[in-house]
Amino acid sequence: MTTAHGYAATSPTSPLAPFSFERRAPGAQDVALDVLYCGVCHSDLHTARNEWHNTIYPSVPGHEIVGRVTAVGDLVSKFKVGDLVGVGCMVDSCQHCVPCADGLEQYCDNGFTGTYNGPMFPNGTNTYGGYSNHMVVRESFVLRVSHGLDDLAAVAPLLCAGITTYSPLRQWKVGPGHKVGIVGLGGLGHMGVKIAAAMGAHVVLFTTSESKREDALRLGAKEVVVSKNADEMAAHANSFDFILNTVAAAHNLDVFLGLLKLDGTMTLVGAPETPHPSPNVFGLIMKRRRLAGSLIGGIKETQEMLDFCAEHGIVSDIETIPMDQIETAYTRMLKSDVKYRFVIDMATL
Repeated sequence: MTTAHGYAATSPTSPLAPFSFERRAPGAQDVALDVLYCGVCHSDLHTARNEWHNTIYPSVPGHEIVGRVTAVGDLVSKFKVGDLVGVGCMVDSCQHCVPCADGLEQYCDNGFTGTYNGPMFPNGTNTYGGYSNHMVVRESFVLRVSHGLDDLAAVAPLLCAGITTYSPLRQWKVGPGHKVGIVGLGGLGHMGVKIAAAMGAHVVLFTTSESKREDALRLGAKEVVVSKNADEMAAHANSFDFILNTVAAAHNLDVFLGLLKLDGTMTLVGAPETPHPSPNVFGLIMKRRRLAGSLIGGIKETQEMLDFCAEHGIVSDIETIPMDQIETAYTRMLKSDVKYRFVIDMATL
């Protein structure tokens, strides 16, 4: 066992504060790493505040992690001391169900083990995330990072925001000749724009804010539509092959479903605190449209995403913060006052 230092919430109303705890000693199949950077995901806030009503306290959030390997177990073959690695939203799964066998650990029939807010297989203990100085993770859930050293902080959000948007874009085979909508320009949305553009799609960004237009075009969108403008929306009726909806607040889905062409799909990746209003069934059946969902990505696909982003020079747009500013970051995140992801420099812990 080794002593780790991090920041934790101890109740839904307590601010995150310094917290020391024990990490297991690396086993034969484990990789130990020093955490260099950790992105700040909205899921961290949901969990710290128990907004999904499943938090195990004390809670050390953080699942967008970039680090450097400090030790490996005797059976580890893919990593060595000194390697740059990433850890995303999962650190284990049952490894024997059909989804796990297919490389879809995020859909594990027995429930994957989250990087924080476990419980861990097989003994049910809580897991503590990347708001900490070091971690020990099973080799099969560690990713290789091939971006340059100057990009490491901006790579961290790829481990959640990047894979959350990449996976559905790949699943629905987005590519050249496709007209793709991205709804929302936040931590997820700005990655969706970058990745869909790199895949060769004609990207249209939907936003409620005219002020986002310039940024969306800079990030790779070819067009920007203010979704509150009925005329702008009507001009795109029945024209989209695919829409990726990243908004994490309840809203009317029908206005976007009506933009899909025959056999078009809208996939939801935002997780609102309250349900969306139910869509009108006729908006689906009249054009054989599909409404779908997607959850992060499996380990193989996450590695594919990291390699794709390295090849295309894609990282997240970030603002780096010291660890002791996490509560301020949460407050600003709730106001959408960040472009587009906070990342903690763990050297400040």
